[in-house]
Amino acid sequence: MLDAPEVVAGARVSVIVPTHDRTALLADALRSVAAQRPTPLEVRVANDGDQPVDEALAALPLLELTVIPTDARRLAIARNQAAAGARGEVIAFLDDDDRWLPGHLAGLAAAFDDPSVMVAWRDVEVVRERLEPGGARTSLDRRTIAHDWDAGLMRTDDYLPPSAWGVRRAFFERLGGFDESFACSEDWDFLLRAARLTTPRRVPGVTVEIRMRDYGHLSDLQAPGRREALDRLSARHGLPHLELRTFWEVAAEVAAARGR
Repeated sequence: MLDAPEVVAGARVSVIVPTHDRTALLADALRSVAAQRPTPLEVRVANDGDQPVDEALAALPLLELTVIPTDARRLAIARNQAAAGARGEVIAFLDDDDRWLPGHLAGLAAAFDDPSVMVAWRDVEVVRERLEPGGARTSLDRRTIAHDWDAGLMRTDDYLPPSAWGVRRAFFERLGGFDESFACSEDWDFLLRAARLTTPRRVPGVTVEIRMRDYGHLSDLQAPGRREALDRLSARHGLPHLELRTFWEVAAEVAAARGR
């Protein structure tokens, strides 16, 4: 029999996982969700690709799972569509090529015991990896991002990847979710809008791996619309000119900021 705190904490979180034709990586991400204690109330996979995801779903045999077919080809839309039917008090995000470590969800959910917390996040390791021909993932190098909320730093570097977040669902809905007009950087825009109304809460401890390869990751500098999105972000929020950076480079910028 599960103890009461585990039931209460798990029942309050809906996990949103957008995916696009990366079945093996998705299965790995979902295994990291299934390993969480407490388990989430539900997992909602936004399938924004052409390939079926049935094989990957075997990683979640005992969890409530919903697949939302989308044809958005845009993360903001895919995440919003999956979040629209969520039942949890808290929404937690995980991109299909990232992984949660044990204890991630428990620490994140606990932050929302404070009714004033609207957004919370956990520390991350940015991992440079190589995908082997057989599908194995070989880690090549790591950098940690572990930094308190810093409004000044957020004006130049988005150091909080969505896979580390939890958002109170009512607050997410109040903000209208992610701005679907952004092809990229919709997460940065959301955080800046959220910060006008609340201060996001850091939950210390590295429990997220942001996995990066030479191609096919979400902070790819060659992603279509990346430069345009950053320019729109600057205009909307009164930011300086924003440099094109991956999370690997952002991790170095954050480490330099901590040393100043």
